[in-house]
Amino acid sequence: MERRLVAILAADVVGYTAMMGTDEAGTFQRLAELRQEILEPLIARYHGRIVKLMGDGFLVEFASLVDAVNCAVAWQEAVVEHETEQPEDNRFAFRIGVNLGDVIVDGEDIHGDGVNIAARLEGLAEPGGVCLSGDSYRQVRGKVEAGFEDLGERSLKNVAEPVRVYRIAVARPWPGAASAPARPQPLQDKPSIVVLPLTNMSADPEQEYFSDGITEDIITDLSKVSGLFVIARNSAFVYKDKAFNVPDICRKLGVRFALEGSVRRAGNRVRITAQLIDGSNGGHLWAERYDRDLTDIFEVQDEVTQQIVSALKITLSVTEKSLIVEGGTKNVDAYDFFLRGRELLFGVKRDREMFEQSTACFRRAIEFDPNYGSPFAGLAMAYTLDYQNHWSDAPETSLDQAERFISEAIAKDDKDPFAHYVAAVAAIWRKDYERWADEADLALSLSPNYAPALNARGIMHIYTGAPAKAIPYIERAMRLDPAFQQQYMHFLGTAHFVAGDYETAVTIFQDRISINPTTDLSRAFLASALGHLGQLDEARRIWRELKEINPRYSPVDHIAILPFRDPADADKFTDGLRKADLAE
Repeated sequence: MERRLVAILAADVVGYTAMMGTDEAGTFQRLAELRQEILEPLIARYHGRIVKLMGDGFLVEFASLVDAVNCAVAWQEAVVEHETEQPEDNRFAFRIGVNLGDVIVDGEDIHGDGVNIAARLEGLAEPGGVCLSGDSYRQVRGKVEAGFEDLGERSLKNVAEPVRVYRIAVARPWPGAASAPARPQPLQDKPSIVVLPLTNMSADPEQEYFSDGITEDIITDLSKVSGLFVIARNSAFVYKDKAFNVPDICRKLGVRFALEGSVRRAGNRVRITAQLIDGSNGGHLWAERYDRDLTDIFEVQDEVTQQIVSALKITLSVTEKSLIVEGGTKNVDAYDFFLRGRELLFGVKRDREMFEQSTACFRRAIEFDPNYGSPFAGLAMAYTLDYQNHWSDAPETSLDQAERFISEAIAKDDKDPFAHYVAAVAAIWRKDYERWADEADLALSLSPNYAPALNARGIMHIYTGAPAKAIPYIERAMRLDPAFQQQYMHFLGTAHFVAGDYETAVTIFQDRISINPTTDLSRAFLASALGHLGQLDEARRIWRELKEINPRYSPVDHIAILPFRDPADADKFTDGLRKADLAE
């Protein structure tokens, strides 16, 4: 048996199965071109050898650990550069794990714990990220130009001893990366929880939408409890399909408790397991297994929510009790099609095909239960997005369509926070400020932990001339949804900008650009803020970057679509550009 000590790099494409499902031939061809044009020359430059390719996976060995780490960092940055021209929802992103280990040599192949650990580290990495074992970190510390963050010890599947893991700082992170905050968040003054994505244990991987839907509905129900602090769905789903340590997640997200479990669906039966875990010590507070007919799925969701509330010793108001158990549908087929439509609507794919598939699912749900309000709200959201993105043949009529579906949704279930949130979004485009505020307030009265509704309420203040009032709403949304803070950062920066606090606005826009390097909108506001501050050379440098990213960008078109009520607030944007000689 031949053995040798090598550095192993394991890499895998994020979301490859879903991309193949959308465009199999195109995705396969694009990955082949990326490998031939970018990755293979890069691996050769750092003296690596591709051991094997596994669909979207790579196993590469290096004689030097320094070469392996440098290659991993260069790999991620090269992919970000290469994918810039692709739509954001269709870009390749890799997770990479690097380990130094003793391996068994089998011809051209290698085996053993050294390989297994590299593969498990890859699973811990964020999209666009690199994870390194502790032993490897000690070997390369001070020898490579990269920053490292200690993620602590992790128990890895099929690895006997815990492994200390380090995250490597990448200079150009993947713009679509949704990473939990590196710094721990402070605990709240009320019970706090994250509902981790329930694992799909069904034999059919196509049932993923069902387990995700159950997870999201439990989050929605818990978010209605005013005595709880509930992490938003986006941040919870960062941990989907990844190995994780529950206390570490709780520490990062600043919550005391976590719910984890699984869903197995077979024919007309469903099994749900759920465990409530104390993040301070990893102890189980409560665990249950539900084996039920599929028609009982709604009662199971209610039971899980009630069990959590009881375990955390929270007293529900009469209103909160009714909000949790009322509404929705009792028709399993209607619920199933709604989950399919929602999964499509809020997935990474944003194009005409998604629009048509999601709306078809919502319409099928309505056929099964015409009194089910949620699919009408889903249709309203789809048509609101179509109005913005022009997917259909007549997007100019889509806002009217959306408002019609909103009316239907609210008439059938006026206690659905999602329907009121969608109504607020549609009101934004109508510049109907009163309804915008009223509907956002209604959504929040029904679901105090609803991060998108908090953001919608906040930006209403930006565009109606009271930006200081916007800031606490947006900051609260960021705290509830910490892994997607960059989604809200632009609005927080805009609030400070409209308030005339250009220095703070500059800092926030710069932070957002560091997280999302391809943003054009934040760069435009940053250039304007720099113009107001008299930093003209820097403003022009930022503008040049913007034009490289989006040569067709027009500040006139940009400001025209923003729903400012007072033209003087909009003028602050063009005035800053004019001071830097950047206005059209």
